[in-house]
Amino acid sequence: MNTHATSPEEIQRRAEALVVAVATEMSGQLDGLVGAMQTLFSDEITELRGDPALREILAASNSANLEAFTDVVRYGIDTRVLTAPAAAEEYARRLARRAVASSALIRAYRFGQQLVLRWFMTRISEREPDARVAYAAGQQAMELAFSYVDTVSEQVVAVYEAERERWLANRSTERAAVLKALLGGEVTSPATAERSLGYRLTRRHLGVIMWTEGRRAEGDLHRFETLLTSLTTHVDVQQAPLFVPQDRSVAWAWVPLRANDPAPAPEQLTQLAARAGTDIRLACGTPATGVSGFRTTHVQALRAQTVAMIAGDRADPATSFGDADVRIAALLAADLEATRNLVAASLGALGEDNETTARLRETLLAFLGENGSYVATARRVHLHKNTVKYRVDKAVQARGRAVGEDRLELELALVAGRRLGGAVLRTTPGCPGAR
Repeated sequence: MNTHATSPEEIQRRAEALVVAVATEMSGQLDGLVGAMQTLFSDEITELRGDPALREILAASNSANLEAFTDVVRYGIDTRVLTAPAAAEEYARRLARRAVASSALIRAYRFGQQLVLRWFMTRISEREPDARVAYAAGQQAMELAFSYVDTVSEQVVAVYEAERERWLANRSTERAAVLKALLGGEVTSPATAERSLGYRLTRRHLGVIMWTEGRRAEGDLHRFETLLTSLTTHVDVQQAPLFVPQDRSVAWAWVPLRANDPAPAPEQLTQLAARAGTDIRLACGTPATGVSGFRTTHVQALRAQTVAMIAGDRADPATSFGDADVRIAALLAADLEATRNLVAASLGALGEDNETTARLRETLLAFLGENGSYVATARRVHLHKNTVKYRVDKAVQARGRAVGEDRLELELALVAGRRLGGAVLRTTPGCPGAR
């Protein structure tokens, strides 16, 4: 062979012929190249390891891509009219259904391109002693490999994204149906429900509801997930919670608890919610076990949420059904008109919605909780005993009746005022939040 080609045209002609010859050689060695690709991908891309069914379709995809590439080189096929091999598209669909990131698929094409080019360059250097021809052939091989991978990888990623969207929509629909059946007490196979939800139902659960109010909900789901992660870390569980967005501003969740672990205290929940954002609200049930417990703790969280939503901007960042006041308020919230009548009849002027009467109501409620002890109440509310006595006397005066008269109704009315706020209190002229 002449190693001293003088014209660029001759160099180009020989380079083209060399690339075709190497591609022809490659077409007879596909099995070895496929095996090398399988090993390379397993070593470099952890997401593609393991599953025998995936490895089988990956081998078919690699073989089909190599065969298609050699056809492009040997027959001068325009890569702009290429269609990705069926096996390559099916492999992309399988990855999408297994929630393997598309980045793993893209990396596979890059590593495959690298392996093929190395093989090509080695064969070119072995066949062609003229460095000018070898260089021109190498350039052609690189351009063809890049063009092939660019075209085909774009197509398989599009197939991946379409399949991922379809799979997520179907999974979301299935999860919603299973969740509805669970909460409606209609599940006959807990094991099947667990597979659909990806969450064990035999464990102990804490029902959680997160929401925002008074703003656009862009990014709220991410903030809810962050709050849920903080809560899960706080209770020190190793298993993932179940997170079920209802829309962009409301999400339900179930946090798995260990058998003997207590639920987070209300003040701890409040701290976690406050750190997540001033506009985020959190409601919790109490821990419960099994399928029935999954439903019970969620219903409790919904009732706690109702209490918080009625209270509006007066609600604490977190509202827990584990708080006795919240449980009482949830019952009172079921009939707000009756509760308003109860508050008016039991509190009189003490039921007016302003800061002064609010302080009196809080002190009186603490006083009743401490069985009428001024000293114990002072310790509880961090006030001097004389201040407590002054406030209790003022509360009794505003109410117009002694503390012991209709005490049960009095306590219920005070809890309603604390937890339901302006929805049940009497609005004084010029008071913000008039009903």
